[in-house]
Order: sequence, then structure tokens, then C-alpha cells
Amino acid sequence: MISPATAFIIAVLLLDVITAKPLDPYECMPTSKPDPRSLRPDKITVLINGYSESRIPLLQSIAATYSLSPLVSSVLVLWGNPSTSPRVLHQLAVNLSSSSSSISLHLQPSSSLNARFLPRPNDIHTDAVLVCDDDVEVDGASFKFAFRVWSVNRHRLVGLFARSHDVDLNRKEWIYTVHPDRYSIVLTKFMLVRSEYLYRYTCEGGPIMAQLRSAVDSVRNCEDILMNFVAADLTNVGPILVGARRIRDYGDARNEGGDGEVSVVGLSGRKGEHRKRRGWCITEFHRVLGRMPLRYSYGKVVDSVGEQGLCHKGGKLVFCDE
Repeated sequence: MISPATAFIIAVLLLDVITAKPLDPYECMPTSKPDPRSLRPDKITVLINGYSESRIPLLQSIAATYSLSPLVSSVLVLWGNPSTSPRVLHQLAVNLSSSSSSISLHLQPSSSLNARFLPRPNDIHTDAVLVCDDDVEVDGASFKFAFRVWSVNRHRLVGLFARSHDVDLNRKEWIYTVHPDRYSIVLTKFMLVRSEYLYRYTCEGGPIMAQLRSAVDSVRNCEDILMNFVAADLTNVGPILVGARRIRDYGDARNEGGDGEVSVVGLSGRKGEHRKRRGWCITEFHRVLGRMPLRYSYGKVVDSVGEQGLCHKGGKLVFCDE
């Protein structure tokens, strides 16, 4: 019978094999910058952010679902909670790898949300990267359609959850909000991004970008907003919102009943000051950068092109193709 000490050592060794090593300087070497010509254009690398141990069953289910998609090259579960015990991490790594050979567990070098956008040149071999949360389930048809939309808009961020920036004229500061008719930010609940942008976020921009990443760390929030800044500053266009058939968002604070616990355990998902903090981020990013790159987009892309014209039939107006 294996002693507890021996079992612990075996667990640590297995964990070391299955998980990625912390960030090393290779991440940001010029030779590590992805060459689009060497990346697969027809596949996606999925990066799932993990932090809460109570979400592990849901995380495992979401990772397994993505791994079954023919569009997915690999699924990287990025674990950012430094307090998680080796025993729990080992079991998670074993469960993930046993469900699919394309799933792997990677220990983040810190709990910094900036680590979501590490370029990972040894692990990402696709042009498309899906950055997503561990509490959002997306149906397969919507996932496929979102990738089709991104495939013809590779320079833009594509997402399923949109927010907006605006200005408070009385306070003379930027605010984070939701508009019914326009948006300028897509969230990392589900964000399709070009792998090149991970390198730009992490490795380029010099002292200014370093200061912007420090702002993210100071509030443990807003990494998604900063990626929208990076993309918009590069392209001078806003993101694209895609209409989905079915999205189950377990982390939404508006959930009632049995899902209540899931909605409050995220790294940055605290109530109250959330919008205020994110408004501060927009204001701070603008101040440091010296310009406002965010651009509004309008409407969302849907997978139906049915008739929109109305005809008079049977005494009432109906769509003409009915």
C-alpha cells in the first residue's frame, strides 16, 4: 500500500508533467511572435480561465464539450488560484486529460488576470484563440457560427457578450455601461481573438503597456477592456457581436436558486463597485495611453437571413415567406 507521503510525491510529479511551467522569457522573445503563415487558419485554441474550486465540475464539463468540436485544436485550462492544493490540482489534471487528450491543465505564473493573454508559443498553433470563462456554456451551432464570422474578420474581436464605454459630462470621466443600440467592448466570457494580439498585449507597447497591465493588477479586473483597447488601437474599428441560439451563463449575478453560489465566486465578480471600477479602468487607460481608441459597433450578426418584408395574407400582415 502506498504511503501518504509517497502518494503526495507522485501527485506532484504527475502535476509537473501535465501542467505548463510558469512564464519564462521565451514568451516574449521576438522569435516567439506568431507568424500567421505558420498557424492553422481552420482551427481554434480554447483558453478557459479557472479559479474557483467550486466550479471545477462545471469547468470539466465545458472543457470536454469544447474538445469534442471538430473546430478545436486544443483546450488549455488556465488555473489562476495559487491557494489550490496540489491534491486538487492533480485530480483536476487527471480528470481533464482522461476526458480528452486535447485538454491540458496549465498553472498560471500568478493570479494576475493579465496571464489570460500570455502568448504561449509552445501551446498555441492556431490563428484563432477563444478566451472564455469557466461558467459559460455555448451551444455548438453558435460556437461554429461565431468562428465563421471571425474567420472573415480576423483583425477584429468577436464575442457573444457586449458592453460599452461612454462619458459622464458632469464628472468629466469615462463610464462603463450597456447601451441598447451600440457597443465598444466584448467580454472574455467568450472572446475570439487573433493569437498575434496575445503577444501584442503581453510583450509589446513598452512602458505604457506595462503601466496599463499594472492598472489591471491594481483592481484585479479589466483585462478584457484592455484587450479591446489593444485591438481597437491597432485596427481603428470596434468588435463584432454575434447572436447566439443558447448561452447558459452560470456566473451572471441575476441567476436565482441553486446557481447562486456560482455567480459570486469569480476572481473579479464582486458586486457593488464592479461598474465603477471598470469605469475607472477606462478612464485610466485613456489617461495613460493619451487617446481613446475604443470604437462603437452597431447591431449584431445573426445566422438567419430569412425574409423581412411583410405581406398581407389572410387578413393580416405576416412575413412574406410564411
